[in-house]
Amino acid sequence: MRWVPLLIILSLSFLSGLYILGNVDDTNHRKVLLVRLAYLTFLGAILFSPLSFTGTAVYIMPAGIGRVNLRYIYIGLGFIENIILTIPLGFLIKRIFQNMSFISIVPLGFMTGAVFEIVQYYLSHVFFINRISDINDVLANGIGIIVGAIVAVMYSHFFERKQYA
Repeated sequence: MRWVPLLIILSLSFLSGLYILGNVDDTNHRKVLLVRLAYLTFLGAILFSPLSFTGTAVYIMPAGIGRVNLRYIYIGLGFIENIILTIPLGFLIKRIFQNMSFISIVPLGFMTGAVFEIVQYYLSHVFFINRISDINDVLANGIGIIVGAIVAVMYSHFFERKQYA
């Protein structure tokens, strides 16, 4: 039962990959979509399964309902890892919604981090994936999405404008 969220993520990813391979004719566009899908699958597997990454190792969390940390803010390796993990998500969001202002991305980043933690809390209680819902993760995920959006704007400004000059 603990592995149900991961099985759902992998099944949806597999079906999405088949759809992309069968229906997208442009090779470059297909590659971009498959890379996006691979990243989102990796992100989902990390966030919503009993797998845990410590920066140096991968291990399986024991069964449990997890904990909630809303008070203690610790900025360490895990905080930096969460920022790095969500930078590509911010990049994708800004590239897909190019007309979205930076002011709109800031609250969206923190709301996305909060949604990740709320879903982890729920899945920990339903499927015993034993994930910790942490205010640090909300902040780090939000910062990562904001940094990713900044990188997308810089990419657009420096690389895409040169193609048309």
